[in-house]
Amino acid sequence: MQGRLLVATPSLDDPNFTHTVILLLEHGDDGAVGVVLNRPTGTDLAGALPTWSRLAAEPPVVFAGGPVAPDAAICLARPWPDETLDAYEPLFDSLGTVDLSADPDRAAAGLQGLRVFAGYAGWGAGQLEGEIDAGAWWLVDAWPDDALSPEPEELWRAVLRRQRGPLSMFANYPPNPAMN
Repeated sequence: MQGRLLVATPSLDDPNFTHTVILLLEHGDDGAVGVVLNRPTGTDLAGALPTWSRLAAEPPVVFAGGPVAPDAAICLARPWPDETLDAYEPLFDSLGTVDLSADPDRAAAGLQGLRVFAGYAGWGAGQLEGEIDAGAWWLVDAWPDDALSPEPEELWRAVLRRQRGPLSMFANYPPNPAMN
């Protein structure tokens, strides 16, 4: 499932994950790790990591990556084609992680953009599969621009809208169906 998206179903009522879109960074026998792509915070990246902020994709803020280890940072980035970077570790497609302890000036010429996530989402062995089977998540293909979307608040609807069949209808699901 690495490199795919988890889209929270309307029945998922955990406040940490309501209407979230999670990019799975790792998945294996021991569990899974991902970051929430659509939870920008009010923290400007310039205040948190001033030397990296000029490379940030819009909006240039820190994102809440998930409830696990909220003091840890994961930086996702997209390099320019055919670039090799010392601080860059490819994950899949044209996306990878950047070591934030590296020199941002050396990385600047090779990166199209980056996004910093505070914390991550994690699942133990078999836990995510159980949640998918229980109807908490839809597993869908990611698009290259999802991780650095300039409109993260609209990502849940955008991802659902591009699905085929009945799943696309959920893009219009109201935030609170009782108020409909």
